Amino acid sequence: MLSITAGCSQSNPNQGTTSEQSPQAQEAASTPQVQSGKTKVVTTFLPIYLFTKAVTRNVADVEILVPPGTEVHEYQATPQNVKAIATANVLVKNGLGLEGFLESTVKNAQNSKLAEIDASIGIKPLNEISPVVKTSQEEKDEEHTQGNPHVWLDPILAKQQVTNIRDGLIAADPANKATYEANAATYIKELESLNSEFQQTLQKTPSCTFITFHDAFPYLAKRYNLKQVAVVQIPEDQLSPTDVQNAVNAVKKYKVKALFSEPGVDNKLLSSLSKDLKLTLRPLDSLETGETDPQYYFKAMKANLQTLQTACK
Repeated sequence: MLSITAGCSQSNPNQGTTSEQSPQAQEAASTPQVQSGKTKVVTTFLPIYLFTKAVTRNVADVEILVPPGTEVHEYQATPQNVKAIATANVLVKNGLGLEGFLESTVKNAQNSKLAEIDASIGIKPLNEISPVVKTSQEEKDEEHTQGNPHVWLDPILAKQQVTNIRDGLIAADPANKATYEANAATYIKELESLNSEFQQTLQKTPSCTFITFHDAFPYLAKRYNLKQVAVVQIPEDQLSPTDVQNAVNAVKKYKVKALFSEPGVDNKLLSSLSKDLKLTLRPLDSLETGETDPQYYFKAMKANLQTLQTACK
Protein backbone atom coordinates (compact mmCIF):
# COMPACT_ATOMS: atom_id res chain seq x y z
CA MET A 1 0.00 0.00 0.00
CA LEU A 2 1.19 3.47 -0.78
CA SER A 3 0.29 4.56 2.71
CA ILE A 4 3.20 2.43 3.84
CA THR A 5 5.68 3.74 1.30
CA ALA A 6 4.69 7.30 2.11
CA GLY A 7 4.16 6.72 5.80
CA CYS A 8 6.66 9.25 7.11
CA SER A 9 4.59 12.10 5.79
CA GLN A 10 1.60 10.88 7.73
CA SER A 11 2.97 10.49 11.24
CA ASN A 12 0.65 11.44 14.06
CA PRO A 13 2.27 12.16 17.41
CA ASN A 14 -1.11 12.04 19.09
CA GLN A 15 -1.69 8.39 18.36
CA GLY A 16 -0.97 5.82 21.02
CA THR A 17 -2.65 3.90 23.77
CA THR A 18 -5.73 5.16 25.53
CA SER A 19 -6.45 5.47 29.20
CA GLU A 20 -8.49 2.29 28.93
CA GLN A 21 -5.24 0.34 28.82
CA SER A 22 -4.17 1.30 32.31
CA PRO A 23 -5.72 -1.89 33.75
CA GLN A 24 -3.18 -3.82 31.68
CA ALA A 25 -0.46 -1.75 33.27
CA GLN A 26 -1.83 -2.63 36.69
CA GLU A 27 -1.87 -6.29 35.73
CA ALA A 28 1.66 -6.04 34.39
CA ALA A 29 2.89 -4.38 37.54
CA SER A 30 1.68 -7.34 39.56
CA THR A 31 3.22 -9.84 37.15
CA PRO A 32 6.67 -11.02 38.24
CA GLN A 33 9.45 -10.58 35.72
CA VAL A 34 11.02 -13.60 34.13
CA GLN A 35 13.79 -14.62 36.50
CA SER A 36 16.46 -15.08 33.85
CA GLY A 37 18.89 -12.88 35.74
CA LYS A 38 19.23 -10.77 32.59
CA THR A 39 18.35 -7.15 32.03
CA LYS A 40 15.07 -6.85 30.11
CA VAL A 41 15.36 -4.38 27.24
CA VAL A 42 12.43 -3.24 25.10
CA THR A 43 13.14 -1.60 21.73
CA THR A 44 10.68 0.27 19.55
CA PHE A 45 11.19 -0.97 15.98
CA LEU A 46 13.52 -2.99 13.78
CA PRO A 47 16.64 -0.79 13.26
CA ILE A 48 16.79 0.03 16.97
CA TYR A 49 16.30 -3.65 17.81
CA LEU A 50 19.17 -4.61 15.48
CA PHE A 51 21.56 -2.09 17.04
CA THR A 52 20.55 -2.98 20.59
CA LYS A 53 20.84 -6.72 19.97
CA ALA A 54 24.28 -6.17 18.43
CA VAL A 55 25.42 -4.47 21.65
CA THR A 56 23.83 -6.90 24.10
CA ARG A 57 24.12 -10.20 22.23
CA ASN A 58 23.10 -12.77 24.86
CA VAL A 59 23.67 -10.86 28.10
CA ALA A 60 20.25 -9.15 28.01
CA ASP A 61 16.75 -10.13 26.90
CA VAL A 62 15.75 -7.83 24.03
CA GLU A 63 12.20 -7.41 22.72
CA ILE A 64 10.66 -5.32 19.93
CA LEU A 65 7.40 -3.39 20.28
CA VAL A 66 6.50 -2.68 16.65
CA PRO A 67 6.52 -5.88 14.57
CA PRO A 68 8.75 -5.62 11.47
CA GLY A 69 6.60 -4.66 8.50
CA THR A 70 4.21 -2.62 10.63
CA GLU A 71 4.00 1.12 9.92
CA VAL A 72 5.88 2.69 12.84
CA HIS A 73 4.84 6.23 11.94
CA GLU A 74 1.16 5.48 12.51
CA TYR A 75 1.51 2.67 15.05
CA GLN A 76 -1.01 2.38 17.86
CA ALA A 77 0.25 0.54 20.92
CA THR A 78 -1.35 -2.64 22.24
CA PRO A 79 -1.96 -3.86 25.80
CA GLN A 80 0.96 -6.25 25.23
CA ASN A 81 3.22 -3.25 24.55
CA VAL A 82 2.13 -1.66 27.82
CA LYS A 83 2.86 -4.88 29.69
CA ALA A 84 6.27 -5.24 28.05
CA ILE A 85 7.29 -1.72 29.10
CA ALA A 86 5.82 -2.17 32.59
CA THR A 87 8.10 -5.16 33.19
CA ALA A 88 11.21 -3.84 31.42
CA ASN A 89 14.40 -2.42 32.86
CA VAL A 90 15.35 -0.42 29.76
CA LEU A 91 13.49 1.13 26.82
CA VAL A 92 15.44 2.06 23.67
CA LYS A 93 13.91 4.39 21.07
CA ASN A 94 15.06 6.07 17.88
CA GLY A 95 13.81 9.47 18.99
CA LEU A 96 13.37 12.59 16.82
CA GLY A 97 9.62 12.23 17.19
CA LEU A 98 9.41 8.98 15.23
CA GLU A 99 7.65 6.90 17.87
CA GLY A 100 4.55 9.01 18.36
CA PHE A 101 2.81 6.22 20.23
CA LEU A 102 5.45 5.98 22.92
CA GLU A 103 4.76 8.80 25.38
CA SER A 104 1.26 7.67 26.32
CA THR A 105 2.32 4.02 26.30
CA VAL A 106 5.13 4.63 28.80
CA LYS A 107 2.75 6.67 30.94
CA ASN A 108 0.23 3.84 30.96
CA ALA A 109 2.93 1.32 31.86
CA GLN A 110 3.60 3.13 35.16
CA ASN A 111 7.15 1.79 35.45
CA SER A 112 9.01 4.24 37.69
CA LYS A 113 12.24 2.24 37.42
CA LEU A 114 12.36 2.25 33.62
CA ALA A 115 15.56 3.62 32.08
CA GLU A 116 15.00 5.24 28.66
CA ILE A 117 17.67 5.48 25.95
CA ASP A 118 17.24 7.95 23.09
CA ALA A 119 19.48 6.57 20.33
CA SER A 120 19.54 9.89 18.45
CA ILE A 121 20.93 12.08 21.24
CA GLY A 122 23.69 14.29 19.85
CA ILE A 123 22.61 13.86 16.21
CA LYS A 124 21.64 17.07 14.42
CA PRO A 125 18.39 16.36 12.55
CA LEU A 126 17.84 17.32 8.95
CA ASN A 127 14.61 18.76 7.62
CA GLU A 128 13.55 19.90 4.19
CA ILE A 129 16.97 19.48 2.59
CA SER A 130 15.39 17.49 -0.21
CA PRO A 131 12.86 18.95 -2.62
CA VAL A 132 9.48 17.46 -1.75
CA VAL A 133 7.03 17.28 -4.63
CA LYS A 134 3.38 16.77 -3.72
CA THR A 135 1.16 15.20 -6.32
CA SER A 136 -1.98 16.96 -5.16
CA GLN A 137 -2.62 20.50 -3.94
CA GLU A 138 -5.26 19.09 -1.63
CA GLU A 139 -2.79 17.10 0.44
CA LYS A 140 -2.00 18.48 3.89
CA ASP A 141 1.55 19.64 4.51
CA GLU A 142 2.60 17.35 7.34
CA GLU A 143 6.21 17.50 8.48
CA HIS A 144 8.41 15.83 11.02
CA THR A 145 8.32 18.48 13.72
CA GLN A 146 11.66 17.37 15.18
CA GLY A 147 13.37 16.82 11.84
CA ASN A 148 13.58 13.77 9.61
CA PRO A 149 14.02 10.74 11.92
CA HIS A 150 15.65 8.29 9.47
CA VAL A 151 19.18 8.73 10.81
CA TRP A 152 19.89 4.97 10.91
CA LEU A 153 20.22 4.89 7.11
CA ASP A 154 23.50 6.80 7.34
CA PRO A 155 26.19 4.36 8.59
CA ILE A 156 28.08 7.17 10.32
CA LEU A 157 24.99 8.27 12.23
CA ALA A 158 24.22 4.61 12.92
CA LYS A 159 27.60 4.53 14.70
CA GLN A 160 26.39 7.35 16.96
CA GLN A 161 23.17 5.47 17.66
CA VAL A 162 25.08 2.31 18.60
CA THR A 163 27.34 4.39 20.86
CA ASN A 164 24.32 5.99 22.55
CA ILE A 165 22.74 2.58 23.07
CA ARG A 166 26.00 1.20 24.47
CA ASP A 167 26.38 4.05 26.94
CA GLY A 168 22.75 3.81 28.05
CA LEU A 169 23.02 0.07 28.62
CA ILE A 170 26.22 0.49 30.61
CA ALA A 171 24.50 3.05 32.84
CA ALA A 172 21.53 0.73 33.38
CA ASP A 173 23.52 -2.51 33.66
CA PRO A 174 27.12 -1.69 34.68
CA ALA A 175 27.88 -5.33 35.50
CA ASN A 176 28.04 -6.06 31.76
CA LYS A 177 30.02 -2.96 30.79
CA ALA A 178 32.93 -4.86 29.25
CA THR A 179 30.63 -6.99 27.12
CA TYR A 180 28.65 -4.00 25.87
CA GLU A 181 31.85 -2.14 25.00
CA ALA A 182 33.36 -5.08 23.13
CA ASN A 183 30.19 -5.87 21.18
CA ALA A 184 29.63 -2.23 20.25
CA ALA A 185 33.23 -1.87 19.09
CA THR A 186 32.86 -4.86 16.78
CA TYR A 187 29.63 -3.55 15.25
CA ILE A 188 31.01 -0.02 14.88
CA LYS A 189 34.00 -1.37 12.98
CA GLU A 190 31.59 -3.04 10.56
CA LEU A 191 29.69 0.24 10.17
CA GLU A 192 32.94 2.05 9.36
CA SER A 193 33.73 -0.56 6.74
CA LEU A 194 30.25 -0.17 5.26
CA ASN A 195 30.71 3.61 5.09
CA SER A 196 33.98 3.16 3.22
CA GLU A 197 32.28 0.84 0.75
CA PHE A 198 29.52 3.39 0.13
CA GLN A 199 32.03 6.20 -0.34
CA GLN A 200 34.23 4.30 -2.75
CA THR A 201 31.29 3.09 -4.83
CA LEU A 202 29.16 6.22 -4.99
CA GLN A 203 31.96 8.69 -5.61
CA LYS A 204 31.81 7.38 -9.19
CA THR A 205 28.26 8.73 -9.58
CA PRO A 206 28.32 12.20 -7.97
CA SER A 207 25.09 14.17 -7.53
CA CYS A 208 22.88 11.33 -8.73
CA THR A 209 19.28 12.50 -8.33
CA PHE A 210 16.49 10.08 -7.45
CA ILE A 211 12.79 10.05 -6.64
CA THR A 212 11.48 8.05 -3.72
CA PHE A 213 7.95 7.64 -2.40
CA HIS A 214 9.18 7.48 1.19
CA ASP A 215 11.02 10.53 2.53
CA ALA A 216 13.51 8.28 4.26
CA PHE A 217 16.86 8.94 2.61
CA PRO A 218 18.02 12.55 3.13
CA TYR A 219 20.81 11.51 5.53
CA LEU A 220 22.04 8.84 3.14
CA ALA A 221 21.84 11.29 0.24
CA LYS A 222 23.73 14.03 2.09
CA ARG A 223 26.47 11.65 3.27
CA TYR A 224 27.25 10.35 -0.20
CA ASN A 225 26.58 13.39 -2.39
CA LEU A 226 23.28 12.16 -3.79
CA LYS A 227 20.08 14.17 -4.24
CA GLN A 228 16.72 12.87 -3.05
CA VAL A 229 13.49 14.15 -4.52
CA ALA A 230 10.74 12.79 -2.28
CA VAL A 231 7.36 12.43 -3.92
CA VAL A 232 5.00 11.80 -1.03
CA GLN A 233 1.30 11.51 -0.30
CA ILE A 234 0.35 9.86 -3.58
CA PRO A 235 -3.31 8.81 -3.50
CA GLU A 236 -3.74 5.14 -2.64
CA ASP A 237 -6.62 4.32 -4.92
CA GLN A 238 -5.77 5.92 -8.23
CA LEU A 239 -3.34 8.23 -9.94
CA SER A 240 -5.07 11.12 -11.65
CA PRO A 241 -3.60 12.61 -14.82
CA THR A 242 -2.51 15.55 -12.65
CA ASP A 243 -0.67 13.22 -10.24
CA VAL A 244 1.21 11.63 -13.12
CA GLN A 245 2.02 14.97 -14.69
CA ASN A 246 3.37 16.39 -11.42
CA ALA A 247 5.70 13.43 -11.03
CA VAL A 248 6.81 13.67 -14.66
CA ASN A 249 7.47 17.37 -14.20
CA ALA A 250 9.63 16.61 -11.16
CA VAL A 251 11.71 14.19 -13.21
CA LYS A 252 12.28 16.82 -15.87
CA LYS A 253 12.98 19.62 -13.38
CA TYR A 254 15.50 17.69 -11.29
CA LYS A 255 16.94 15.52 -14.09
CA VAL A 256 16.16 12.39 -12.12
CA LYS A 257 18.08 9.23 -12.95
CA ALA A 258 16.38 6.78 -10.57
CA LEU A 259 12.98 5.86 -9.17
CA PHE A 260 12.75 3.91 -5.91
CA SER A 261 9.98 2.17 -3.99
CA GLU A 262 9.84 0.04 -0.85
CA PRO A 263 10.98 -3.60 -1.17
CA GLY A 264 8.10 -6.03 -1.43
CA VAL A 265 5.60 -3.39 -2.50
CA ASP A 266 3.85 -4.69 -5.61
CA ASN A 267 1.92 -1.66 -6.73
CA LYS A 268 0.64 -1.43 -10.27
CA LEU A 269 0.19 2.31 -9.95
CA LEU A 270 3.87 2.85 -9.24
CA SER A 271 4.81 0.47 -12.02
CA SER A 272 2.59 2.39 -14.43
CA LEU A 273 4.08 5.67 -13.27
CA SER A 274 7.61 4.37 -13.79
CA LYS A 275 6.73 3.56 -17.40
CA ASP A 276 5.40 7.07 -17.94
CA LEU A 277 8.63 8.41 -16.46
CA LYS A 278 10.73 6.02 -18.56
CA LEU A 279 12.61 4.95 -15.43
CA THR A 280 13.11 1.51 -13.93
CA LEU A 281 11.34 1.13 -10.59
CA ARG A 282 13.82 -0.32 -8.10
CA PRO A 283 13.56 -1.20 -4.39
CA LEU A 284 15.35 0.94 -1.80
CA ASP A 285 15.07 -0.41 1.73
CA SER A 286 14.41 1.85 4.73
CA LEU A 287 15.01 -1.17 7.03
CA GLU A 288 11.67 -0.83 8.77
CA THR A 289 10.94 -4.43 7.87
CA GLY A 290 13.20 -7.44 7.55
CA GLU A 291 15.14 -9.97 9.58
CA THR A 292 15.95 -9.66 13.29
CA ASP A 293 19.58 -10.78 13.01
CA PRO A 294 21.84 -7.74 13.70
CA GLN A 295 23.77 -8.60 10.55
CA TYR A 296 20.63 -7.90 8.51
CA TYR A 297 21.50 -4.21 8.67
CA PHE A 298 24.59 -4.82 6.57
CA LYS A 299 22.80 -7.22 4.23
CA ALA A 300 20.06 -4.67 3.50
CA MET A 301 22.39 -1.68 3.25
CA LYS A 302 24.72 -3.45 0.83
CA ALA A 303 21.68 -4.32 -1.29
CA ASN A 304 20.78 -0.62 -1.20
CA LEU A 305 24.29 0.27 -2.32
CA GLN A 306 24.05 -2.13 -5.25
CA THR A 307 20.69 -0.62 -6.20
CA LEU A 308 22.07 2.93 -6.04
CA GLN A 309 25.13 2.00 -8.04
CA THR A 310 23.02 0.40 -10.78
CA ALA A 311 20.40 3.13 -10.90
CA CYS A 312 22.86 6.03 -10.91
CA LYS A 313 25.07 4.88 -13.76
